[in-house]
Amino acid sequence: MNTVGVHRPDGSYVVERRGADSSGNRKVFDSFDALERLCQRLPTEFTADDLSASGLTAGRRHMVLWHLAEHPAFDVSLASRQPLTAEKTATEVVEP
Repeated sequence: MNTVGVHRPDGSYVVERRGADSSGNRKVFDSFDALERLCQRLPTEFTADDLSASGLTAGRRHMVLWHLAEHPAFDVSLASRQPLTAEKTATEVVEP
């Protein structure tokens, strides 16, 4: 596992690189539902660059992609490491 997710008492959800200790290695979402909505808006196959539209930059895009592929709540699997690409395995794509 490359990432870990933390539900905070205030309802926010944090995606972090496992073992990282700087804020550059985490992304705070307003809630877990916000991360789910982000995932639903992504195409069936997506790269880290596709996460740029959501405001994610640099390494956070890769970290969130890894988290979506690793977390059991998301039907997403890693399709390729170069370029880093994930694929939805059983979810509907919701058009924005």
